[in-house]
Amino acid sequence: MKTNVNLWWILAVFFLLMAGVYTGWNIIEHSSLPWYHAIEWVGTVALLFTVFMAVMIAFYVDRVHRGQGGELPEDTLTADIDDADPEMGEFSPWSWWPLVLAFSAALSMIGLAVGTFLLPIGFAVFLIAIVGWVYEYYRGYFAR
Repeated sequence: MKTNVNLWWILAVFFLLMAGVYTGWNIIEHSSLPWYHAIEWVGTVALLFTVFMAVMIAFYVDRVHRGQGGELPEDTLTADIDDADPEMGEFSPWSWWPLVLAFSAALSMIGLAVGTFLLPIGFAVFLIAIVGWVYEYYRGYFAR
């Protein structure tokens, strides 16, 4: 985890350096204009916000690392693949309901883009998919 913290701080410094290079390059490229008109503000601000994002993530990951009281088992050099492997829950690799759910989301997005008459159809397919996914263990071959 300490490596992740260091990587995010390195990224923050890199983006800050690139923001300076980008701004300086624009000022040099448009030297006939005053410096405040020569700066391309959208790119400069976007790079500075990227710096802020990297700093926020680095700070958060550093706080989590300090809060957990040291290195995680999977962060040591002698760790196996399954060290500290948590139980993620029960998943159905044979289930088709996530595909139906994704289809309902796609149908709703197409409805927003093409015509609102597709939105109720997408919502209906969504309800069918959610009910089917929740209750797939209550009937059929995998019933409990």
